Amino acid sequence: MSIYEKIVGAAADAIVLARADGTIELWNPSAEKLFGFTETETLGQSLDLIIPEKYREQHWAGYREVMRTGRTDYGDQVLRVPAVRKDGSRFSIAFTVGLLTGKDGHVEGIFAIMRDDTETFNTQKALRDRIKQLEHALEKAKVER
Repeated sequence: MSIYEKIVGAAADAIVLARADGTIELWNPSAEKLFGFTETETLGQSLDLIIPEKYREQHWAGYREVMRTGRTDYGDQVLRVPAVRKDGSRFSIAFTVGLLTGKDGHVEGIFAIMRDDTETFNTQKALRDRIKQLEHALEKAKVER
């Protein structure tokens, strides 16, 4: 086992690699913990396993564009999106992506390093909701004056 395989296997974050066609090629133990699917269940399968149906069309349009151009606007950004577990439950993930290219520069695949972001998402949503309530109360108070 190479040092790289040891790192991927021991990483606390989920690491998933998909080929240019969107089939899963690498699924580390933390991905299994995060999503509930075993490596055997995912290898060779579509990323649709973890993408909520509602967002698949948008995901694949962007995915195909990245594979076509070899460029992603998100290389150094932490992305936050909904995901789905094996049991069908939805949750929020935070992740970064990177492209794997061949010697000719052609994109061979994309990898993501992911973690559960549900608690942060819920906290931010509660804060946004509270701000809306306070803004509404402030506007109401202004009108009543």
